[in-house]
Amino acid sequence: MIDQKNTVLILGSAPSAMAARDWSRCPFTHIVAINNAWRIRQDWDFLIHPEDFSTEKRPERLNTGQKMVSADDYVPRQNEFGGFVYAGGTMAFTAGYWALSVLRPKVIAYFGCDMVYDGPGQTHFYGNGAADPLRDDITLRSLEAKSARLALFGASQGCRVVRLSDGESRLVYPSAKATELSSGSLLSTKRMSAPLQLEAELGYNVPSGRYWETTQQFDVDKIDALDRLWLSAYQACALDAVA
Repeated sequence: MIDQKNTVLILGSAPSAMAARDWSRCPFTHIVAINNAWRIRQDWDFLIHPEDFSTEKRPERLNTGQKMVSADDYVPRQNEFGGFVYAGGTMAFTAGYWALSVLRPKVIAYFGCDMVYDGPGQTHFYGNGAADPLRDDITLRSLEAKSARLALFGASQGCRVVRLSDGESRLVYPSAKATELSSGSLLSTKRMSAPLQLEAELGYNVPSGRYWETTQQFDVDKIDALDRLWLSAYQACALDAVA
């Protein structure tokens, strides 16, 4: 039995995210909005955003209990889980690690964060925007692997990570319904040792979080090998869970 009580919705800005406007709040103890997703519904608890998220895009006032989460808070939180090079430099994953550290949830449920941008039409619910995963970034070469890593770290804290979408996604998490988040199996973590050992050997730690300023110290081939290890570990653990 999982002891934690918190169920966290992490809400992104995909066009599909607008469906969350009419959802009941009941399944969730916390709603974490990424960047412009705070505009989707008024009852969010946390707005997490990067340093370059302009003040014009932020809410003019906060309701009681609402807080904004900036780099000053999420960088040290993500460092607790190995830092940005290993965990991924997009806000979707940063929000997940921050939630693991601060909210200690039993479930993290993603919606509007599938990071699929190859179709026609607008990229975000508010129109077209600059999508993090489309950047030429060494930490985003395998979004699938980065999402797998987050799920395994979640499992190590007794937290399941799922997505509330059922279509194409770069997130490897199983699809779930908001009304069924109280059930589900927790992943094994016994296969985390190999990728964690490689991370320790590489030593790609950037405490400031500004990894893009020191990219010359990173070997892309080794990061790719690490990503393959994380993805393989997750896939094996997922098979173990259904065996």
